[in-house]
Amino acid sequence: MNRLILFRHGKAERSAAGGDVERRLNERGRHDAALMARMLAGRGLASDLALVSAAARTRETWAAAQPSFPDARVEFRRDLYLASEGAIWALAEDLGRDAATVMVIGHNPGLQYLALALAREGDECAAMAARIEARFDTASVAVFSFSDSGKPACEGLFHASDFGGGAGE
Repeated sequence: MNRLILFRHGKAERSAAGGDVERRLNERGRHDAALMARMLAGRGLASDLALVSAAARTRETWAAAQPSFPDARVEFRRDLYLASEGAIWALAEDLGRDAATVMVIGHNPGLQYLALALAREGDECAAMAARIEARFDTASVAVFSFSDSGKPACEGLFHASDFGGGAGE
């Protein structure tokens, strides 16, 4: 894996009859997920492998994003539902061995904590680390590349509101 894209799911409904795992995206969430996918693809940040939490809102985020990444292979993973930063990293490393770019579509706090850890480890990433710590709203995306030795480099932190999408949590 040369690049890791951490993509928080779009804005979801507050509750669902089946519990948290069944919460679906609302209209803004679907819009923002598609918007962010188009932005990534437009910057040449296409994914070879998408690892997607099995929760309804992350599956729907992938459904909105998938047209921008038609060649990506996808794996829906129950173990990504509310996973810790360590579990997310381990899955990305393990399952992404043969992929140049891995995208993880998941949940906070795990995604935000992993993004923050990678930014703190990377060279010249202090500003991005501060921004990640301050906010990692729904449909936010953090992108990292890795040197041959595995050291992360910060490629960008993107919020839907930066591209005309919804703002806030």
